[in-house]
Amino acid sequence: MTIVERKTKYTLMKKVERKTALFVGQALVKLLKTMVDVFTITSDTGKEFSEHINVAKKLKADFYFAHPYSSWERGLNENTNGLIGQFFPKGRDFRMLCDDEIKHAMDALNNRPRKTLGYKTPNQLMFGINPPVALAT
Repeated sequence: MTIVERKTKYTLMKKVERKTALFVGQALVKLLKTMVDVFTITSDTGKEFSEHINVAKKLKADFYFAHPYSSWERGLNENTNGLIGQFFPKGRDFRMLCDDEIKHAMDALNNRPRKTLGYKTPNQLMFGINPPVALAT
């Protein structure tokens, strides 16, 4: 499961034991409880998100769905999934991923400077971290 915060592009990833509504809903709440303010969630229309009402209540957030076959409505998430593909090539069995591999990919993405963020990293923006300034000599 991948979650991407819209403004900072901060990425959360978690391996879900099974792709059922119950497991996905629990993982979604667990991941998003770590965030300070969650106002809205947008997902695709998969049946694994059928616990959306419970998730929305637990997080006190609005839950929206993209239209079927409209991946551009979740463009940031689709782009992030493409970046994740740099760590886990096509054909890789995601059931065999270990938590350390997922954490490595998540840390790398959150510490990667992004042009759209003024060459800051998602971690810098999410947590207000200011990088050291190089002193002119």
